[in-house]
Amino acid sequence: MPVPSGEEKDLAEAEEHRDVLVKELHECESSAGVGVAVGEAEEGLSWAWAPSLCRKSAGSSPSESAQDESLRVCVHPGPSCCTSKMEDSYMAAVRSESQQKMRSYSFELKYLIAGHTKAYQETFESLVSFTSNLTSTLFDSAYSALASDCRPIVFQLFSDINRHLSGDSSSLDTAVRRFYNDLFPLVYRRLLNPGIGHMSPKSHSTPSTNQDDCLRMTRQDVSPFGPHPRLLVSGLSRALGAGRALSRLLRLAGEVVNATEKLTLSRECGRGLVRMHYCSHCRGMTLIRPCTGLCVNIMRGCLVGVSELGAPWGSLVVMLQRLAAMLATSSNHNSMELALLAVRNHVNDAILHAQLHGPRVTATVEKVCGPQAAGPIMPKANPTNWQHTASVSPATSVTSERSEVTSPPLAGPASHRLPPQSRRPFPLKGSRGDKSRSLKKLSREFEGSIQRYQWFFSELPEMLCESEMEVEQHTCWSGQDVVESYAGRVVGSSLKAQKENPEMSVRNTDPVLKGAKQRLEQLTEQKSNGFVPVCSQEFGSH
Repeated sequence: MPVPSGEEKDLAEAEEHRDVLVKELHECESSAGVGVAVGEAEEGLSWAWAPSLCRKSAGSSPSESAQDESLRVCVHPGPSCCTSKMEDSYMAAVRSESQQKMRSYSFELKYLIAGHTKAYQETFESLVSFTSNLTSTLFDSAYSALASDCRPIVFQLFSDINRHLSGDSSSLDTAVRRFYNDLFPLVYRRLLNPGIGHMSPKSHSTPSTNQDDCLRMTRQDVSPFGPHPRLLVSGLSRALGAGRALSRLLRLAGEVVNATEKLTLSRECGRGLVRMHYCSHCRGMTLIRPCTGLCVNIMRGCLVGVSELGAPWGSLVVMLQRLAAMLATSSNHNSMELALLAVRNHVNDAILHAQLHGPRVTATVEKVCGPQAAGPIMPKANPTNWQHTASVSPATSVTSERSEVTSPPLAGPASHRLPPQSRRPFPLKGSRGDKSRSLKKLSREFEGSIQRYQWFFSELPEMLCESEMEVEQHTCWSGQDVVESYAGRVVGSSLKAQKENPEMSVRNTDPVLKGAKQRLEQLTEQKSNGFVPVCSQEFGSH
Protein backbone atom coordinates (compact mmCIF):
# COMPACT_ATOMS: atom_id res chain seq x y z
CA MET A 1 0.00 0.00 0.00
CA PRO A 2 1.58 3.34 -1.02
CA VAL A 3 2.15 6.03 1.59
CA PRO A 4 -0.64 8.69 1.43
CA SER A 5 0.65 11.97 0.09
CA GLY A 6 -2.35 14.29 0.37
CA GLU A 7 -3.32 16.14 3.52
CA GLU A 8 -6.80 14.61 3.47
CA LYS A 9 -5.39 11.06 3.39
CA ASP A 10 -2.98 12.00 6.18
CA LEU A 11 -5.80 13.14 8.44
CA ALA A 12 -8.08 10.20 7.50
CA GLU A 13 -5.41 7.63 8.37
CA ALA A 14 -4.66 9.47 11.58
CA GLU A 15 -8.31 9.31 12.68
CA GLU A 16 -8.41 5.58 12.03
CA HIS A 17 -5.07 4.46 13.48
CA ARG A 18 -3.97 7.07 15.98
CA ASP A 19 -7.07 8.49 17.68
CA VAL A 20 -5.16 9.48 20.76
CA LEU A 21 -2.45 11.19 18.76
CA VAL A 22 -4.97 13.12 16.66
CA LYS A 23 -6.72 14.35 19.78
CA GLU A 24 -3.47 15.68 21.16
CA LEU A 25 -2.51 17.20 17.84
CA HIS A 26 -5.81 19.09 17.72
CA GLU A 27 -4.79 20.71 20.99
CA CYS A 28 -1.49 21.88 19.55
CA GLU A 29 -1.24 25.52 18.50
CA SER A 30 0.82 24.47 15.50
CA SER A 31 -2.24 22.54 14.19
CA ALA A 32 -0.10 19.65 12.89
CA GLY A 33 -1.58 16.81 10.82
CA VAL A 34 -0.56 13.23 11.31
CA GLY A 35 -0.88 10.21 9.04
CA VAL A 36 0.02 6.60 9.55
CA ALA A 37 0.46 4.02 6.85
CA VAL A 38 1.35 0.40 7.26
CA GLY A 39 2.69 -1.55 4.30
CA GLU A 40 1.17 -4.78 3.14
CA ALA A 41 1.70 -7.62 5.59
CA GLU A 42 2.81 -9.94 2.82
CA GLU A 43 5.68 -7.62 1.97
CA GLY A 44 6.68 -7.52 5.63
CA LEU A 45 6.49 -3.71 5.64
CA SER A 46 5.31 -1.78 8.68
CA TRP A 47 7.02 1.60 8.38
CA ALA A 48 5.25 4.27 10.38
CA TRP A 49 4.96 7.62 8.54
CA ALA A 50 3.85 10.41 10.81
CA PRO A 51 4.94 13.86 9.59
CA SER A 52 4.05 16.92 11.62
CA LEU A 53 3.07 19.50 9.04
CA CYS A 54 2.92 23.16 10.01
CA ARG A 55 -0.05 24.41 8.07
CA LYS A 56 0.22 27.66 6.25
CA SER A 57 -3.54 28.00 6.56
CA ALA A 58 -3.07 28.34 10.28
CA GLY A 59 -0.47 31.00 9.68
CA SER A 60 2.17 28.92 11.39
CA SER A 61 5.56 27.69 10.26
CA PRO A 62 8.48 26.64 12.42
CA SER A 63 9.70 30.22 12.40
CA GLU A 64 6.29 31.44 13.52
CA SER A 65 5.56 28.69 16.08
CA ALA A 66 6.38 29.22 19.68
CA GLN A 67 9.16 27.16 21.24
CA ASP A 68 7.82 24.62 23.74
CA GLU A 69 10.28 24.64 26.62
CA SER A 70 8.86 21.34 27.89
CA LEU A 71 10.20 19.39 24.88
CA ARG A 72 12.51 16.59 26.05
CA VAL A 73 13.49 14.85 22.81
CA CYS A 74 13.13 17.16 19.83
CA VAL A 75 14.94 20.07 21.42
CA HIS A 76 16.56 22.78 19.29
CA PRO A 77 17.19 26.53 19.70
CA GLY A 78 14.48 27.71 17.31
CA PRO A 79 10.69 27.41 17.32
CA SER A 80 8.99 24.02 16.88
CA CYS A 81 5.78 22.62 15.46
CA CYS A 82 5.68 20.01 18.26
CA THR A 83 4.64 19.93 21.89
CA SER A 84 5.61 17.62 24.73
CA LYS A 85 2.28 15.78 24.35
CA MET A 86 3.07 15.15 20.71
CA GLU A 87 6.47 13.78 21.71
CA ASP A 88 4.82 11.29 24.05
CA SER A 89 2.39 10.23 21.34
CA TYR A 90 5.18 9.92 18.81
CA MET A 91 7.13 7.74 21.24
CA ALA A 92 4.22 5.35 21.80
CA ALA A 93 3.58 5.16 18.06
CA VAL A 94 7.18 4.60 17.02
CA ARG A 95 7.80 1.87 19.60
CA SER A 96 4.67 0.03 18.52
CA GLU A 97 5.49 0.34 14.84
CA SER A 98 9.11 -0.71 15.32
CA GLN A 99 8.00 -3.87 17.12
CA GLN A 100 5.52 -4.60 14.34
CA LYS A 101 8.28 -4.16 11.80
CA MET A 102 10.50 -6.63 13.67
CA ARG A 103 7.65 -9.16 13.69
CA SER A 104 7.21 -8.76 9.95
CA TYR A 105 10.89 -9.55 9.38
CA SER A 106 10.79 -12.64 11.62
CA PHE A 107 7.47 -13.87 10.23
CA GLU A 108 9.06 -16.19 7.66
CA LEU A 109 11.55 -17.62 10.15
CA LYS A 110 8.86 -18.21 12.76
CA TYR A 111 6.66 -20.20 10.44
CA LEU A 112 9.56 -22.07 8.90
CA ILE A 113 10.38 -23.39 12.38
CA ALA A 114 6.76 -23.98 13.44
CA GLY A 115 5.89 -25.72 10.18
CA HIS A 116 8.86 -28.08 10.29
CA THR A 117 8.38 -28.79 13.99
CA LYS A 118 4.87 -30.00 13.22
CA ALA A 119 5.95 -31.89 10.09
CA TYR A 120 8.70 -33.77 11.92
CA GLN A 121 6.36 -34.58 14.80
CA GLU A 122 3.76 -36.04 12.45
CA THR A 123 6.38 -38.04 10.54
CA PHE A 124 7.87 -39.47 13.73
CA GLU A 125 4.41 -40.36 15.07
CA SER A 126 3.54 -42.12 11.83
CA LEU A 127 6.71 -44.21 11.89
CA VAL A 128 6.25 -45.11 15.55
CA SER A 129 2.59 -46.03 15.03
CA PHE A 130 3.46 -48.26 12.08
CA THR A 131 6.18 -50.13 13.94
CA SER A 132 4.00 -50.43 17.04
CA ASN A 133 1.34 -52.22 15.02
CA LEU A 134 4.00 -54.30 13.31
CA THR A 135 5.43 -55.44 16.64
CA SER A 136 1.95 -56.36 17.90
CA THR A 137 1.49 -58.68 14.91
CA LEU A 138 4.45 -60.71 16.18
CA PHE A 139 2.37 -61.82 19.16
CA ASP A 140 -0.77 -62.30 17.07
CA SER A 141 0.98 -64.63 14.64
CA ALA A 142 3.68 -66.39 16.69
CA TYR A 143 2.77 -66.04 20.38
CA SER A 144 -1.02 -66.08 20.42
CA ALA A 145 -1.02 -67.10 24.10
CA LEU A 146 0.49 -63.69 24.89
CA ALA A 147 -1.26 -61.54 22.29
CA SER A 148 -4.11 -59.94 24.23
CA ASP A 149 -2.03 -59.14 27.32
CA CYS A 150 0.97 -57.94 25.33
CA ARG A 151 -0.88 -55.31 23.32
CA PRO A 152 -0.99 -52.77 26.20
CA ILE A 153 2.69 -53.17 27.06
CA VAL A 154 3.70 -52.88 23.37
CA PHE A 155 1.57 -49.75 23.10
CA GLN A 156 3.20 -48.32 26.23
CA LEU A 157 6.69 -49.04 24.90
CA PHE A 158 6.08 -47.20 21.65
CA SER A 159 4.31 -44.34 23.41
CA ASP A 160 7.47 -43.88 25.47
CA ILE A 161 9.58 -44.04 22.30
CA ASN A 162 7.41 -41.36 20.70
CA ARG A 163 7.76 -39.09 23.75
CA HIS A 164 11.50 -39.64 23.67
CA LEU A 165 11.61 -38.66 19.99
CA SER A 166 9.60 -35.51 20.70
CA GLY A 167 12.38 -34.34 22.99
CA ASP A 168 10.86 -34.69 26.44
CA SER A 169 12.55 -36.28 29.44
CA SER A 170 11.30 -39.80 28.68
CA SER A 171 14.15 -42.32 28.99
CA LEU A 172 14.59 -45.16 26.53
CA ASP A 173 16.40 -47.13 29.20
CA THR A 174 13.42 -46.88 31.55
CA ALA A 175 10.91 -47.63 28.80
CA VAL A 176 12.69 -50.79 27.62
CA ARG A 177 13.28 -51.99 31.18
CA ARG A 178 9.59 -51.58 32.04
CA PHE A 179 8.55 -53.39 28.85
CA TYR A 180 10.70 -56.45 29.55
CA ASN A 181 9.77 -56.44 33.24
CA ASP A 182 6.09 -56.64 32.27
CA LEU A 183 6.76 -59.18 29.53
CA PHE A 184 8.65 -61.62 31.76
CA PRO A 185 5.70 -62.88 33.88
CA LEU A 186 3.71 -63.54 30.71
CA VAL A 187 6.56 -65.42 29.02
CA TYR A 188 7.34 -67.36 32.19
CA ARG A 189 3.75 -68.52 32.81
CA ARG A 190 2.52 -68.96 29.24
CA LEU A 191 5.61 -70.16 27.34
CA LEU A 192 8.22 -71.50 29.75
CA ASN A 193 5.82 -73.14 32.21
CA PRO A 194 2.34 -73.27 30.68
CA GLY A 195 1.32 -76.00 33.10
CA ILE A 196 1.05 -73.51 35.97
CA GLY A 197 -1.81 -71.73 34.29
CA HIS A 198 -2.48 -68.75 32.10
CA MET A 199 -2.99 -66.17 34.82
CA SER A 200 -4.18 -62.79 33.62
CA PRO A 201 -2.04 -59.91 34.91
CA LYS A 202 -5.31 -58.12 35.67
CA SER A 203 -6.37 -60.88 38.06
CA HIS A 204 -7.04 -59.75 41.61
CA SER A 205 -5.59 -62.97 43.06
CA THR A 206 -3.12 -61.88 45.70
CA PRO A 207 -0.73 -64.87 45.39
CA SER A 208 -0.55 -64.43 41.62
CA THR A 209 0.00 -60.70 41.97
CA ASN A 210 2.81 -61.21 44.46
CA GLN A 211 4.45 -63.82 42.25
CA ASP A 212 4.24 -61.59 39.18
CA ASP A 213 5.72 -58.71 41.17
CA CYS A 214 8.59 -60.96 42.21
CA LEU A 215 9.17 -61.95 38.58
CA ARG A 216 9.27 -58.30 37.52
CA MET A 217 11.67 -57.31 40.29
CA THR A 218 14.06 -60.19 39.67
CA ARG A 219 13.97 -60.05 35.87
CA GLN A 220 17.26 -58.17 35.54
CA ASP A 221 19.05 -60.57 37.91
CA VAL A 222 17.58 -63.66 36.25
CA SER A 223 18.32 -62.21 32.79
CA PRO A 224 15.86 -64.43 30.90
CA PHE A 225 16.13 -62.35 27.73
CA GLY A 226 19.91 -62.33 27.55
CA PRO A 227 21.62 -59.34 25.90
CA HIS A 228 18.62 -58.37 23.76
CA PRO A 229 17.13 -55.66 26.03
CA ARG A 230 20.51 -53.94 26.20
CA LEU A 231 20.97 -54.24 22.43
CA LEU A 232 17.52 -52.75 21.88
CA VAL A 233 18.29 -49.71 24.04
CA SER A 234 21.67 -49.07 22.46
CA GLY A 235 20.30 -49.48 18.92
CA LEU A 236 17.38 -47.14 19.50
CA SER A 237 19.53 -44.58 21.32
CA ARG A 238 22.01 -44.45 18.47
CA ALA A 239 19.41 -44.21 15.71
CA LEU A 240 16.87 -41.94 17.43
CA GLY A 241 19.47 -39.51 18.79
CA ALA A 242 19.39 -37.21 15.76
CA GLY A 243 15.59 -37.05 15.69
CA ARG A 244 15.37 -36.38 19.42
CA ALA A 245 18.03 -33.67 19.28
CA LEU A 246 16.33 -32.06 16.28
CA SER A 247 13.00 -31.96 18.14
CA ARG A 248 14.60 -30.31 21.17
CA LEU A 249 16.53 -27.74 19.14
CA LEU A 250 13.50 -26.87 17.00
CA ARG A 251 11.51 -26.28 20.17
CA LEU A 252 14.25 -24.02 21.51
CA ALA A 253 14.47 -22.14 18.19
CA GLY A 254 10.74 -21.44 18.34
CA GLU A 255 11.03 -20.16 21.91
CA VAL A 256 13.86 -17.81 20.92
CA VAL A 257 11.92 -16.33 18.00
CA ASN A 258 8.85 -15.85 20.20
CA ALA A 259 11.00 -14.11 22.81
CA THR A 260 12.28 -11.59 20.26
CA GLU A 261 8.73 -10.86 19.13
CA LYS A 262 7.72 -10.05 22.70
CA LEU A 263 10.66 -7.69 23.19
CA THR A 264 9.67 -4.47 24.95
CA LEU A 265 11.66 -1.52 23.64
CA SER A 266 13.04 0.67 26.41
CA ARG A 267 12.07 4.30 26.88
CA GLU A 268 15.61 5.30 25.96
CA CYS A 269 15.17 3.39 22.71
CA GLY A 270 11.86 5.16 22.11
CA ARG A 271 13.52 8.55 22.53
CA GLY A 272 16.16 7.59 20.00
CA LEU A 273 13.55 6.40 17.50
CA VAL A 274 11.54 9.62 17.88
CA ARG A 275 14.69 11.66 17.29
CA MET A 276 15.50 9.61 14.20
CA HIS A 277 12.02 9.60 12.63
CA TYR A 278 10.05 12.60 13.87
CA CYS A 279 12.18 15.43 15.20
CA SER A 280 12.77 16.64 11.64
CA HIS A 281 8.99 16.90 11.26
CA CYS A 282 8.82 19.29 14.19
CA ARG A 283 10.91 21.67 12.08
CA GLY A 284 8.74 21.26 8.99
CA MET A 285 11.04 18.81 7.18
CA THR A 286 8.92 15.77 6.40
CA LEU A 287 10.76 14.19 3.47
CA ILE A 288 14.30 14.02 4.84
CA ARG A 289 15.52 10.52 5.69
CA PRO A 290 17.70 9.63 8.69
CA CYS A 291 21.41 9.12 8.07
CA THR A 292 22.45 5.49 7.79
CA GLY A 293 24.94 5.81 10.64
CA LEU A 294 22.29 7.34 12.90
CA CYS A 295 19.85 4.55 12.12
CA VAL A 296 22.43 1.79 12.68
CA ASN A 297 23.52 3.23 16.02
CA ILE A 298 19.94 3.62 17.27
CA MET A 299 18.70 0.24 16.00
CA ARG A 300 21.74 -1.55 17.41
CA GLY A 301 21.15 0.17 20.73
CA CYS A 302 17.46 -0.75 20.73
CA LEU A 303 18.14 -4.35 19.71
CA VAL A 304 21.33 -5.05 21.63
CA GLY A 305 19.66 -8.02 23.32
CA VAL A 306 18.64 -9.43 19.93
CA SER A 307 22.14 -8.92 18.53
CA GLU A 308 23.60 -10.76 21.53
CA LEU A 309 21.66 -13.83 20.36
CA GLY A 310 23.59 -13.77 17.09
CA ALA A 311 26.53 -16.06 17.90
CA PRO A 312 24.66 -18.82 19.81
CA TRP A 313 21.82 -18.66 17.28
CA GLY A 314 24.32 -19.18 14.47
CA SER A 315 25.64 -22.27 16.28
CA LEU A 316 22.08 -23.54 16.70
CA VAL A 317 21.38 -23.19 12.98
CA VAL A 318 24.57 -25.11 12.13
CA MET A 319 23.46 -27.94 14.42
CA LEU A 320 19.98 -27.99 12.91
CA GLN A 321 21.56 -28.31 9.48
CA ARG A 322 23.77 -31.19 10.59
CA LEU A 323 20.89 -33.04 12.22
CA ALA A 324 18.67 -32.59 9.18
CA ALA A 325 21.52 -33.86 6.99
CA MET A 326 21.86 -36.93 9.21
CA LEU A 327 18.17 -37.74 8.84
CA ALA A 328 18.30 -37.12 5.09
CA THR A 329 21.34 -39.33 4.46
CA SER A 330 21.25 -41.84 7.33
CA SER A 331 22.90 -45.17 6.61
CA ASN A 332 21.61 -48.55 7.73
CA HIS A 333 23.83 -48.24 10.82
CA ASN A 334 21.92 -45.30 12.27
CA SER A 335 18.67 -45.26 10.30
CA MET A 336 15.71 -44.30 12.45
CA GLU A 337 13.28 -46.31 10.34
CA LEU A 338 15.34 -49.50 10.47
CA ALA A 339 15.93 -49.15 14.21
CA LEU A 340 12.19 -48.86 14.87
CA LEU A 341 11.43 -51.77 12.58
CA ALA A 342 14.08 -53.84 14.36
CA VAL A 343 12.18 -53.63 17.67
CA ARG A 344 10.09 -56.58 16.48
CA ASN A 345 13.27 -58.60 15.84
CA HIS A 346 14.76 -57.74 19.22
CA VAL A 347 11.58 -58.75 21.06
CA ASN A 348 11.34 -62.00 19.11
CA ASP A 349 15.00 -62.85 19.76
CA ALA A 350 14.56 -62.06 23.46
CA ILE A 351 11.63 -64.48 23.75
CA LEU A 352 13.55 -67.16 21.86
CA HIS A 353 16.47 -66.69 24.24
CA ALA A 354 14.15 -67.21 27.22
CA GLN A 355 12.74 -70.38 25.67
CA LEU A 356 16.18 -71.79 24.89
CA HIS A 357 17.28 -71.19 28.49
CA GLY A 358 13.97 -72.16 30.10
CA PRO A 359 15.28 -74.72 32.65
CA ARG A 360 17.91 -72.33 34.00
CA VAL A 361 15.42 -69.47 34.18
CA THR A 362 12.81 -71.62 35.96
CA ALA A 363 15.31 -72.96 38.48
CA THR A 364 16.55 -69.47 39.31
CA VAL A 365 13.04 -68.07 39.65
CA GLU A 366 11.96 -70.87 42.01
CA LYS A 367 14.96 -70.20 44.23
CA VAL A 368 14.18 -66.49 44.46
CA CYS A 369 10.37 -66.35 44.25
CA GLY A 370 9.45 -69.87 45.33
CA PRO A 371 7.38 -72.43 43.40
CA GLN A 372 4.74 -70.81 41.19
CA ALA A 373 1.20 -71.67 42.21
CA ALA A 374 -0.92 -73.39 39.61
CA GLY A 375 -3.85 -71.40 38.38
CA PRO A 376 -6.86 -71.92 36.15
CA ILE A 377 -6.01 -72.48 32.52
CA MET A 378 -7.38 -69.56 30.57
CA PRO A 379 -8.35 -69.84 26.90
CA LYS A 380 -5.66 -68.69 24.54
CA ALA A 381 -6.26 -65.31 22.99
CA ASN A 382 -7.92 -65.37 19.61
CA PRO A 383 -5.68 -63.28 17.37
CA THR A 384 -8.36 -62.78 14.74
CA ASN A 385 -9.99 -60.04 16.82
CA TRP A 386 -6.84 -57.93 16.62
CA GLN A 387 -5.48 -58.65 13.19
CA HIS A 388 -7.70 -56.15 11.45
CA THR A 389 -6.12 -53.26 13.38
CA ALA A 390 -2.54 -54.03 12.43
CA SER A 391 -0.74 -52.34 9.58
CA VAL A 392 0.46 -55.64 8.10
CA SER A 393 -0.90 -59.18 8.14
CA PRO A 394 0.35 -61.52 10.88
CA ALA A 395 2.23 -63.55 8.33
CA THR A 396 4.07 -60.49 7.09
CA SER A 397 7.50 -59.94 8.53
CA VAL A 398 9.82 -57.01 7.93
CA THR A 399 13.22 -56.39 6.44
CA SER A 400 15.31 -54.74 9.11
CA GLU A 401 18.99 -54.24 9.77
CA ARG A 402 19.06 -58.04 10.21
CA SER A 403 17.20 -58.35 6.85
CA GLU A 404 14.82 -60.97 8.25
CA VAL A 405 12.77 -62.04 11.27
CA THR A 406 13.19 -65.23 13.24
CA SER A 407 10.04 -67.31 13.54
CA PRO A 408 9.64 -68.63 17.10
CA PRO A 409 9.19 -72.26 18.08
CA LEU A 410 5.78 -73.50 19.10
CA ALA A 411 4.83 -72.82 22.68
CA GLY A 412 5.18 -75.81 24.94
CA PRO A 413 6.80 -77.15 28.08
CA ALA A 414 10.40 -76.20 28.58
CA SER A 415 11.56 -79.79 27.93
CA HIS A 416 9.74 -79.98 24.58
CA ARG A 417 10.75 -76.75 22.87
CA LEU A 418 11.35 -76.95 19.16
CA PRO A 419 14.41 -75.45 17.43
CA PRO A 420 13.92 -72.12 15.66
CA GLN A 421 12.44 -72.43 12.22
CA SER A 422 14.05 -70.95 9.16
CA ARG A 423 14.09 -67.19 8.83
CA ARG A 424 11.79 -65.77 6.18
CA PRO A 425 12.17 -62.26 4.79
CA PHE A 426 9.08 -60.40 3.60
CA PRO A 427 8.92 -57.04 1.81
CA LEU A 428 7.56 -53.96 3.52
CA LYS A 429 4.28 -52.46 2.51
CA GLY A 430 4.40 -49.12 0.73
CA SER A 431 3.17 -46.98 3.63
CA ARG A 432 6.37 -47.31 5.65
CA GLY A 433 8.55 -46.71 2.60
CA ASP A 434 6.56 -43.61 1.75
CA LYS A 435 7.15 -42.22 5.24
CA SER A 436 10.84 -43.03 4.96
CA ARG A 437 11.09 -41.05 1.75
CA SER A 438 9.01 -38.30 3.32
CA LEU A 439 11.46 -37.98 6.22
CA LYS A 440 14.43 -37.72 3.89
CA LYS A 441 12.70 -35.18 1.64
CA LEU A 442 11.54 -33.13 4.62
CA SER A 443 15.05 -33.08 6.07
CA ARG A 444 16.71 -32.05 2.81
CA GLU A 445 14.24 -29.20 2.37
CA PHE A 446 14.68 -27.98 5.95
CA GLU A 447 18.47 -28.17 5.73
CA GLY A 448 18.45 -25.77 2.77
CA SER A 449 15.84 -23.40 4.18
CA ILE A 450 17.23 -22.85 7.69
CA GLN A 451 20.70 -22.01 6.36
CA ARG A 452 19.48 -18.59 5.20
CA TYR A 453 18.78 -17.56 8.79
CA GLN A 454 22.12 -18.35 10.37
CA TRP A 455 22.98 -14.67 10.90
CA PHE A 456 19.42 -13.38 11.14
CA PHE A 457 19.64 -11.86 14.62
CA SER A 458 23.13 -10.47 14.08
CA GLU A 459 21.99 -8.62 10.95
CA LEU A 460 18.47 -7.60 12.02
CA PRO A 461 19.37 -3.98 13.00
CA GLU A 462 20.99 -3.41 9.61
CA MET A 463 18.04 -5.02 7.80
CA LEU A 464 15.66 -2.65 9.57
CA CYS A 465 17.79 0.31 8.54
CA GLU A 466 18.04 -0.78 4.91
CA SER A 467 14.30 -0.33 4.49
CA GLU A 468 14.64 3.25 5.76
CA MET A 469 17.25 4.06 3.13
CA GLU A 470 15.26 3.12 0.06
CA VAL A 471 15.52 6.60 -1.46
CA GLU A 472 19.02 7.82 -2.27
CA GLN A 473 19.59 11.36 -1.03
CA HIS A 474 22.53 13.76 -0.93
CA THR A 475 21.59 14.95 2.53
CA CYS A 476 20.20 13.18 5.59
CA TRP A 477 18.89 13.83 9.09
CA SER A 478 21.55 13.46 11.81
CA GLY A 479 19.07 13.53 14.68
CA GLN A 480 19.65 17.25 15.19
CA ASP A 481 20.04 18.81 11.76
CA VAL A 482 20.26 18.21 8.02
CA VAL A 483 23.78 17.16 7.05
CA GLU A 484 25.62 15.77 4.04
CA SER A 485 26.96 12.80 6.01
CA TYR A 486 26.73 11.39 9.51
CA ALA A 487 29.65 12.57 11.65
CA GLY A 488 29.14 10.26 14.62
CA ARG A 489 31.02 7.00 15.20
CA VAL A 490 29.10 3.84 14.35
CA VAL A 491 29.68 1.34 17.17
CA GLY A 492 29.44 -2.45 17.12
CA SER A 493 26.35 -4.43 18.06
CA SER A 494 27.69 -6.20 21.17
CA LEU A 495 26.67 -5.06 24.65
CA LYS A 496 30.25 -4.00 25.37
CA ALA A 497 30.46 -1.92 22.19
CA GLN A 498 27.07 -0.33 22.87
CA LYS A 499 28.41 1.25 26.05
CA GLU A 500 30.03 3.76 23.68
CA ASN A 501 26.90 4.43 21.59
CA PRO A 502 26.82 8.20 20.90
CA GLU A 503 23.07 8.26 20.25
CA MET A 504 21.62 6.56 23.31
CA SER A 505 22.52 5.11 26.68
CA VAL A 506 22.61 1.30 26.67
CA ARG A 507 23.02 -0.34 30.07
CA ASN A 508 21.58 -3.86 30.07
CA THR A 509 19.83 -6.27 27.77
CA ASP A 510 16.21 -7.36 28.06
CA PRO A 511 16.00 -10.06 30.79
CA VAL A 512 13.84 -12.32 28.60
CA LEU A 513 16.37 -12.21 25.77
CA LYS A 514 19.20 -12.68 28.25
CA GLY A 515 17.52 -15.88 29.45
CA ALA A 516 17.01 -17.04 25.86
CA LYS A 517 20.70 -16.49 25.15
CA GLN A 518 21.70 -18.55 28.18
CA ARG A 519 19.45 -21.44 27.11
CA LEU A 520 20.90 -21.29 23.61
CA GLU A 521 24.46 -21.36 24.90
CA GLN A 522 23.80 -24.21 27.35
CA LEU A 523 22.02 -26.50 24.91
CA THR A 524 24.31 -25.84 21.96
CA GLU A 525 27.34 -26.44 24.19
CA GLN A 526 25.89 -29.75 25.36
CA LYS A 527 25.21 -30.86 21.81
CA SER A 528 28.61 -29.68 20.60
CA ASN A 529 30.39 -31.68 23.30
CA GLY A 530 28.26 -34.76 22.72
CA PHE A 531 27.78 -34.66 18.96
CA VAL A 532 26.59 -37.04 17.40
CA PRO A 533 23.65 -36.53 19.79
CA VAL A 534 23.12 -39.88 21.44
CA CYS A 535 21.59 -40.44 24.86
CA SER A 536 24.27 -39.76 27.43
CA GLN A 537 23.06 -42.49 29.81
CA GLU A 538 25.27 -45.49 30.37
CA PHE A 539 23.70 -48.79 29.51
CA GLY A 540 23.85 -51.33 32.27
CA SER A 541 21.92 -54.52 32.72
CA HIS A 542 18.49 -54.63 31.17
